[in-house]
Amino acid sequence: MSKRSLDFSGLNREYLKYLKSKETKSHPIIDKIGKLKTFYLPLSKWIYSIYKKDQKIKIIGLSGGQGAGKSTITAVLKFLLKKLYGLEVCIISIDDFYKTKNERKKMSKKIHPLFLTRGVPGTHDINLINQIFQKLKKKNFKPFFIPKFDKSIDDRLKKKEWTKVNKSPNIIIFEGWCVGAEHQKINALKKSINELERKYDASLIWRKKVNEYLKKYKKIFKKIDKLVYLKVPNFNQIYYWRLLQEKKLKLTSKNKEIMSKSQIKDFIMHYERITKQMMKEHLKISNLVVYLDKEHRSRRIKFIN
Repeated sequence: MSKRSLDFSGLNREYLKYLKSKETKSHPIIDKIGKLKTFYLPLSKWIYSIYKKDQKIKIIGLSGGQGAGKSTITAVLKFLLKKLYGLEVCIISIDDFYKTKNERKKMSKKIHPLFLTRGVPGTHDINLINQIFQKLKKKNFKPFFIPKFDKSIDDRLKKKEWTKVNKSPNIIIFEGWCVGAEHQKINALKKSINELERKYDASLIWRKKVNEYLKKYKKIFKKIDKLVYLKVPNFNQIYYWRLLQEKKLKLTSKNKEIMSKSQIKDFIMHYERITKQMMKEHLKISNLVVYLDKEHRSRRIKFIN
């Protein structure tokens, strides 16, 4: 499969049209064409180069802190890989595999109250993710449905609202904030890193259990062929980006209730330990690192292996 001849002015128009649908008037996406040239096109070419070596289905992991732009990036990559190289792309978000609200309520009663909040390892259905990967890679592919999670209601949608996959993909993009994360040593868990851990997990039950669950995520992470990591400037930036996400959610969701600033601060404390660990070990866990600035622009791309 070779690169398709393409009218780049037409490509630019379609790309800009898509990005316009993703921005809000108060927070426009900046440097759109710059991002296309310095980020999206090189990344698309790299993914294609991985696929063309043996033309077998590849799973590309995309990881990074909350609000780093993973959902937008995956959608643009899907568009470009189809337009430029004719590749079928299936996007799998780990967020869509959160356990139901009822399942998390049971975990909060049985194990620890903090498991009521979605996000950390243990609150995803990794067996279901594994089943989806197997279905996507089957030689005798048959159309099927992928779960869909609605953050505005904090619950999984009913099956009739799930996403249908009609074609066998060439590329599977598996995105999520903790994709590729590695568990910590027990000694590293002892010191609380924020108010949430100090106040609600003084006995270490929650963080130890989260760490145990993360070990089990290896069975899906090892299926990833290459991992792209989006390196945010600092952890504080995640708060501002997550706040922006919540504003966009209010504009696009039927349910207009969103989290307040204080609720968001509390929410991201659940993610803080693993997020900071990934930021520290990003060169170890990934194959390509994208260094982002505070405006979501790619400052540079580092190819590792």
